[in-house]
Amino acid sequence: MMRLAGALLLAAWLSGCATRPPPQPPAPPAPDVPADAPAVYSLDIRVEGDGGNRLRDLLQQNLDLARYRASQAALSRVELARLASAAPAQAEALLETEGYFNAKADVDHDTEDETRLRLSVTPGPLTRVGKVEIEFTEGLADDAAQSLRDTLRRAWPLKEGTPFTQSQWASAKSDLLLQARSGGFPLARWAETAARVDPDTQTAELRVVLASGNRARLGALRIEGLKRQDRETIERLAGFAHGDGYTEQKLAEFQERLAKTQLFDAVRVQLQPETLDADGTNPVLVSVTESSLQQATVAVGYHSNTGQSISVEHLHRRPFDLPMRARTKLQLSRDLRGAEVELSSHPQPDLHRNLASLQFEQDRTGDTIATNLGVRLGRLYESTRDERLTYLELLRARETAGDEINTNLAISINQQWIRRRLDSTLLPTDGHQALALVGLGQVRGGGTDDSGPFGRMQFKLGVYKPLGSHWYGSARAEVAQVVAHERVGVPEKLLFLAGGDESVRGYAYRSLGPKRDGLTVGGRVLATGSLEVAHPFTMSLPSLWGAVFVDAGNAASRWTDYRAVVGYGAGVRWRSPVGPLRVDLARAQETGKWRLHFSVGITL
Repeated sequence: MMRLAGALLLAAWLSGCATRPPPQPPAPPAPDVPADAPAVYSLDIRVEGDGGNRLRDLLQQNLDLARYRASQAALSRVELARLASAAPAQAEALLETEGYFNAKADVDHDTEDETRLRLSVTPGPLTRVGKVEIEFTEGLADDAAQSLRDTLRRAWPLKEGTPFTQSQWASAKSDLLLQARSGGFPLARWAETAARVDPDTQTAELRVVLASGNRARLGALRIEGLKRQDRETIERLAGFAHGDGYTEQKLAEFQERLAKTQLFDAVRVQLQPETLDADGTNPVLVSVTESSLQQATVAVGYHSNTGQSISVEHLHRRPFDLPMRARTKLQLSRDLRGAEVELSSHPQPDLHRNLASLQFEQDRTGDTIATNLGVRLGRLYESTRDERLTYLELLRARETAGDEINTNLAISINQQWIRRRLDSTLLPTDGHQALALVGLGQVRGGGTDDSGPFGRMQFKLGVYKPLGSHWYGSARAEVAQVVAHERVGVPEKLLFLAGGDESVRGYAYRSLGPKRDGLTVGGRVLATGSLEVAHPFTMSLPSLWGAVFVDAGNAASRWTDYRAVVGYGAGVRWRSPVGPLRVDLARAQETGKWRLHFSVGITL
């Protein structure tokens, strides 16, 4: 019995030993991580309150700790600790530039991984502008400068109650100084600028004192670079009298007038503010580089209105050593052939130019073949934003419509005005431009047409407007009418047809008008309009736009017969250095057909 009990105890002890896990070797000691071992860390930036996203972007772009994180640089633990320690003060300083002078920032380490950091920022209340003092000394303090002082004060953007930031403060001072200099005080400088911030009341008191110097007066022209052209040509375009008050706009307009003469490849007009002539005026330095005396241009292309074409143009900038320009042009295209010789004087003392031209044209774009020979004598005034043209025109027209041939002679006097108020004359996105023309004349009819007087009126308007979020809108309209007895044979060239790139897209060029014997002829009334919306395809290619549009209009013999037709479609715009290149696909609602249109630039 005792033997049996011992055997059982031995078996139980042996089975217990069998259930124990085998002994494991001791774990090796954790290696010591040297303090200078490189580590890649993560950073989470959290900003409370309004404007959090904007302030977070500011910190991510400018905080040293965030910039190293963005570069994926491996830092030693000592360097990481240094950056983390400096981050709160740096973050608070950055927020001060945005008007948060009570900001608090802290950096926390993850308890399980010290390479995971979190920056917590509480911006506090936004500082706003309190009292604003803008003072002027020297010339701007005179009574005569009251209007400019009022303008400068109104233009100051940091009004009482507006948010105060360092960038806006610097920009406001820079803009005010620039306006004072361009307004007649080129030596203006700051005598005092101060921004006193009170963190307790979250207000900033601003004080600026502008020492303007004396108002500059425009003096003698000092001209450099003349070789063949006359000094008088430049002097006539100045547009100001000796001793007039200086403004930057006067010199900018002077420079643009010189560039428009096409006599110079480069023009620069500058006031010499630190130089005084004996009469107390400041000389004006005009530096020019003359264009070559003669220039020839050959162009080969295709236009959706008139087909393939080739043109040759020659310009002589001083023919027979006379102060004038001579321009000769020959153009051959599928549907339009023409030749022109134009003589124009250099600008006169009143900024006008005298013009004389001889023109020949054969137009086959419509159902009527019109062969025209014209002579013009006129006078042109060109300024930066406005043009006025007065001209007398003698026109001999021979028109073939089917088997009918008419020959008419018309003489008329015309006045044309052009007004431009655009942010850019080549690539406008905001503003408007307009053309108005009125004319009175007499027709000597031939064939079945009667002789008699006539009147002609035409008005065009183009408007451009940004619509927000990189959307841009444009609209154009044209209204025109010839007033004459219905039997008076007004030449086809003076009548109106619609259709084409700058009219109603979707219809062929000059294909819309009244019908006579099944053929389209010029109408005595016209009205067209267009609406267009465009947007860049991508912000990485801001010069490539897509557009949708709708056009409407027509020409007719009289308003009672007028009926507008519609075209609509979509297109691509490339805003090239020479103007917008447009490719449009348009559908004519009247016919249901699609038409492709090409054009370059903007026209009136």
